Amino acid sequence: MQSTDLGNKESGKIWHRKPSPATRDGIIVNIIHNTSDYHPKALRFLNVAFDGLGDCLIAGDHQGNIYIFDLYGNRFNLVQRTAQACTALAFNLRRKSEFLVALADYSIKCFDTVTKELVSWMRGHESSVFSISVHASGRYAITTSSDTAQLWDLDTFQRKRKLNIRQSVGIQKVFFLPLSNTILSCFKDNSIFAWECDTLFCKYQLPPPPESSSIVYKVFAVTRDGRILAAGGKSNHLHLWYLEATQLFRIIQMPSKVRAIRHLEFLPDSFDAGSNQVLGVLSQDGIMRFVNIQTCKLLFEIGSLDEGISSSAISPHGRYIACIMDNGSLNIYSVQALTQEINKPPPPLVKVVEDMPKNKLSSNNLKMKITSGRVQRPVRPKESKQKIQTRILKQDLTGNSENKENELSDGLNRKRLQSLLRGYGEYPTKYRMFIWRSLLQLPENHTAFSSLIDKGTHVAFLNLQKKYPIKSRKLLRVLQRTLSALAHWSSIFSDTPYLPLLAFPFVKLFQNNQLICFEVVATLIINWCQHWFEYFPNPPINILSMIENILAFHDKKLLQHFINHDITSQLYAWPLLETVFSEVLTREEWLKLFDNVFSNHPSFLLMTVVAYNRCSRAPLLNCTLKDDFEYFFHHRNNVDINVVIREVYRLMETTPTTIHPESELEAFAALTKGQYPVFNQYPKFIVDYQAQERERIRNDELDYLRERQTVEDMEAEVNQHRAEDEAWYQKQELLHKAEETRREMLLREEEKMVEQRQRLAAVRRELQIKEIQLQDTARRRLLKLQQDRLEMELRRLDDEIARKMQMRDREMATTAKDLEVRHLELESQKRLYEKNITRNKEAIAREIQENADAYRRKVDLEEHMFQKLIEADQTQSRKTQKIIEENLAKAEQACLNTDWKIQILHKQNCDDLQRNKGYQEVANLLQENRRKEIELLNAMKEEEAKKWKEAKEKEFRLQSEKKASALSDASRRCFLKQEMSAALEHAGSPCIQEAHQVQKEQGASSCLPRTSQLNDISELDFSARISLNRKTEEDSTEQNLIKKVRNLRQRLICRARSRCQTPHLVAT
Repeated sequence: MQSTDLGNKESGKIWHRKPSPATRDGIIVNIIHNTSDYHPKALRFLNVAFDGLGDCLIAGDHQGNIYIFDLYGNRFNLVQRTAQACTALAFNLRRKSEFLVALADYSIKCFDTVTKELVSWMRGHESSVFSISVHASGRYAITTSSDTAQLWDLDTFQRKRKLNIRQSVGIQKVFFLPLSNTILSCFKDNSIFAWECDTLFCKYQLPPPPESSSIVYKVFAVTRDGRILAAGGKSNHLHLWYLEATQLFRIIQMPSKVRAIRHLEFLPDSFDAGSNQVLGVLSQDGIMRFVNIQTCKLLFEIGSLDEGISSSAISPHGRYIACIMDNGSLNIYSVQALTQEINKPPPPLVKVVEDMPKNKLSSNNLKMKITSGRVQRPVRPKESKQKIQTRILKQDLTGNSENKENELSDGLNRKRLQSLLRGYGEYPTKYRMFIWRSLLQLPENHTAFSSLIDKGTHVAFLNLQKKYPIKSRKLLRVLQRTLSALAHWSSIFSDTPYLPLLAFPFVKLFQNNQLICFEVVATLIINWCQHWFEYFPNPPINILSMIENILAFHDKKLLQHFINHDITSQLYAWPLLETVFSEVLTREEWLKLFDNVFSNHPSFLLMTVVAYNRCSRAPLLNCTLKDDFEYFFHHRNNVDINVVIREVYRLMETTPTTIHPESELEAFAALTKGQYPVFNQYPKFIVDYQAQERERIRNDELDYLRERQTVEDMEAEVNQHRAEDEAWYQKQELLHKAEETRREMLLREEEKMVEQRQRLAAVRRELQIKEIQLQDTARRRLLKLQQDRLEMELRRLDDEIARKMQMRDREMATTAKDLEVRHLELESQKRLYEKNITRNKEAIAREIQENADAYRRKVDLEEHMFQKLIEADQTQSRKTQKIIEENLAKAEQACLNTDWKIQILHKQNCDDLQRNKGYQEVANLLQENRRKEIELLNAMKEEEAKKWKEAKEKEFRLQSEKKASALSDASRRCFLKQEMSAALEHAGSPCIQEAHQVQKEQGASSCLPRTSQLNDISELDFSARISLNRKTEEDSTEQNLIKKVRNLRQRLICRARSRCQTPHLVAT
């Protein structure tokens, strides 16, 4: 066994010397894949698949490396690195260089082995894909996972169909049947359905397995012709289904060592026409056993307990078996080597006895060697150098040239076989087929025969079963295939009407080996049917004339009897020749006859015809009618075949050379090796003319059949319409009868319903009276409850109004106190402002009088301004706080008022108009207040603009004096500006804006010289007066507004009290 390590090589030879697989294990080569990295490890192969021809295979390992192995060219190549493990492979696509691979990420990719490029990428599965089945045409593929199966178009790589199932029923396998357009789906509940690929119409469903069998199907296999399905699972039983009849026809029990079946696959044979007989069964122990499903015999097995098999694939032509072992390596087996012991021929009958020379012949050194095959010389001991003479029993050494001519393949000799045949009359049954193959020197051209078979069934034998209805379908298929191969070999045989009769006995004899059957028939035609086709399509007149001449020489009376009754050789000789005596002899007699025919010259068959007539001389002379003669030569007769054979040998010896067929017929010539010889011994123009006429007739027949089919379709359609009309009328009658029956039933039911309604009406009246009484009691109780609730509600409203009035009184008192405090604060602020003005005037007077102390007065003034700024900020904060508190009190009061108004609104809708008027008055007052505020702000802005204009004029006059003091006062001015801007941002009222104006004026005044500071102070005093006057006006306006609001509230409260007292008095 050779072993090849792929290593890191991307291409190379599979084996380096010619493989010679042993019969014991049959392994051609063992392929392993070891990496040569820093940490070497073995890469495991996971999947393998053959191409359509069977000479190439692809295999993928668990790292995603995919190799192609060309067994014919002895090369391997790395075609792709997918970087992830492959879960399934398919290599039999329509484009021979492409293959499909299912990956661990649930996707399917298509690669090209030549360009090594990605062709397409298909997605759609949500779990791992464990099976890829490709249609026979290579255009479609089915990918199967545990939850779904999807049908893909390999031309567009688009998904056509998707099979969804319930989670409770899983998928075991979905695949195409070979050579058909049928999809077989197998589920985990042992249900198996067959679907039409194009329409997805369910063709049939297999019945469930017998209840006595507790097997759950897990693995499946189908023969190449798609007729038989093998199914197995966790059991040692195999179920064989006949798909056309949808029935289980056999259950095979495997040996007790088999507890579960992991894989099934049929072993193809080139000559079984797809009806495979050998099934490979891979069990849980890693051993794959091959059994014959007809005889249930174990033929051979591969694998062992130490080197188990995990998965396998068989080439389409059945020559190789690729197995992935448990250790991850790939073994390739030769089927021919494994089946050598089964197909070897039986041992020859000829044995050679060898002895030692006379001078060495003694009891001590006598040696005898019995060998099989060709006659060999005895072995001489090593110490003897003399020549050893060989003596062959019953054979003369003088006829060397004749022996060479009589030597046959496989070590047989024609003369010895003839002498053996003369002695026993026939060959041993056990070795007959082997002897025939040796006598006929069959070349066994497998390739040439396969090319003839691959051409398919010849059109001349498509309807063979109609003319020759054979019960055995297998025998019919073999006969059809053999005749088609003969017709493809030579066109004359497609027009030969008696060819099925000629070939049938050999087909029946060699039905399990079609190659031998074809070559036997071809050898018979070339040698024993010489000159048969020279007068085609008429019988061979020349051959029949030879038979008539021989019969005239040996039995003139019988020939004269034939002539007197108008019986020609076409009646007494040709039926025997065209059927090769199969109609008039039994199987044993026919085999015995052809033992002699194949062992002699081709003229022996013609002599057999004459001998059969002579041995049947007595009954033939008694026949006078032509029908009797025809019946005689087409049925079995009471003739001893041994007498006939002896008569043939006598005729062969006594017939003169002038009329002997041996002089006209050529000697035996075997078929050539490699290719079959050309057979053209027939009038070609007649055959061509007949072919043309046949084609014309066939076309006319097709037209006729097409028209007849059209007429039949029309008749069928008319009949269908008629049947539909009759069915419709019958249906209408049935409906009418059913309608009458239902009408009667409805009348009866209506009567019952009337009675029930009367009873129900009485019951309903009683219930209504009780219901009225209950409603009256409930109404009185409800009225009392409502009265109590109203009284409680009135008391609650009185309490609420009293509480509200007290709350308003308290709020008014509080507001009056707040206003008094506000007035006091304003008076204090007024006095403070007057004091500040007086202080400023005194400071300015002192500053005018004391020019020497100008700087000190300026500092005091700045400190005084800063303190005033702080006080203004604090004052504004207090004002803001008071305003917020007042607004909050107003908001709380508004909330209380709103709640009170909402409660009163639900009870007293009459106050809406007056309340709206009050709100309108308050809104008008607020709008008037806002208008006055806007007028005041506008007046202040105008005054501010005038002051700014005046300040700018003064600043322009004193610009030159400002430059001297600007440098010393810059820092203080920036600080004051920042503080003033912060205070102004905090306050958003007009008072704050006025303070901002004062700050600007003071900042401008700080830049003036000392001589102008007095004017600035007077201006500040004037602005302070304006602010004070404005605030006094605002206080008076605010007091008036509060007074009006207080009066409005009092009016509203009085009205509410008057309205609430009136309903209260009515209720009491």
